[in-house]
Amino acid sequence: MKKTYLIASLIIVALVAAGVAFFQGSVSGVTETERPGQQKQPPQVRAVTAMRSEISEALELTGSVEPYRVARLASPAEGPVDTIRVREADRVEANEPLLSIGRKKGVDAAIISLREELKKEEENLGRVRQLVESELVPAEQLDQASATHEKVRASLVKAEETADDYTIKAPWSGVVSLVHVKEGEFVAPRAILLQMYDPASLIIRASIPEKYATEVTAGMLANVRLDAYPDTAFQGYIDRVYPYLDSRLRTRTVEILLNEPVKLLPGMFARLTLSLKRAEGVVVVPLEALVSTPKGHVVFVFEEGKATARIVKTGIEADNRVEIISGVQSGDKVIVAGNEKLKDGADVRVTSDERSGSGKSKGETEPAVGKPGNAGDSR
Repeated sequence: MKKTYLIASLIIVALVAAGVAFFQGSVSGVTETERPGQQKQPPQVRAVTAMRSEISEALELTGSVEPYRVARLASPAEGPVDTIRVREADRVEANEPLLSIGRKKGVDAAIISLREELKKEEENLGRVRQLVESELVPAEQLDQASATHEKVRASLVKAEETADDYTIKAPWSGVVSLVHVKEGEFVAPRAILLQMYDPASLIIRASIPEKYATEVTAGMLANVRLDAYPDTAFQGYIDRVYPYLDSRLRTRTVEILLNEPVKLLPGMFARLTLSLKRAEGVVVVPLEALVSTPKGHVVFVFEEGKATARIVKTGIEADNRVEIISGVQSGDKVIVAGNEKLKDGADVRVTSDERSGSGKSKGETEPAVGKPGNAGDSR
């Protein structure tokens, strides 16, 4: 019985000791800022130095390699495909026969007949001319003979053109890209038979969103990467800007040429970066320095221990940086962290930031940020 009483007493003593220790720890854990009458410290912020640098706005797009000189060849004639002389990837010369259509015997016979008739009309015209010059027949007969001769000649020309419709020829030198028909297949008039393109006309075609449609101009530089050459970046420029927007997609088409000869194929995929705007020697700050207010964009500048609000006019935004046109000067210490709830003229403590969010200009050094003794980083 005594042993049980002793154990119970030890447990009670241990619990009382633990309670006293907890109470003392709670009292000693009160921070100085929580003690009555203690003065509250100014909020701590981080700042960088606004510096002059260069900045450019870029637009990233995708495009494809396409030929602008393409021929989709058809024929006014109808009939079975007689002979196909080319296949895809064949290089052809101007006026080279590519394909012929059968059932032209009637046209060939008509040409032979009209040539014989034209020969007779030429002989008759010569005889009538001699008789008129000898004043043996009236001049009206010469006019009739001439008219008959021209009528037969016109019929022969039309027949020869019809015969040419049965043979498809290359309009210019190029490469056959697609053959739509096979030998023996019956084709209707104006049906597309084959397609060809000019390799010298290959360009990179891309579509510009309407938002930037008025900012692109001919001659603008472009950085080009082709999936066919993954390890190479090519330089090019906008050669042509279409004068209208696609009514369905609301985009404006541009054509881009490369500065150096590159083996291209229609359909190649291209990744493009266009430099829309570029400014050098301008004041640039990190984008985090901007605070949106009903009056516009504001930047807080650290001056003599206080945060001074300045309404700024901004320019180019790129790579998490922004150009400041007015409101901030080079060398000003702009607050980039802890500025969300600041008020104009508020006391602040500044933490130095070794990096400059705007980049250093050549030959320019970054001055120290903040007051001595406040070198700790609150991050």
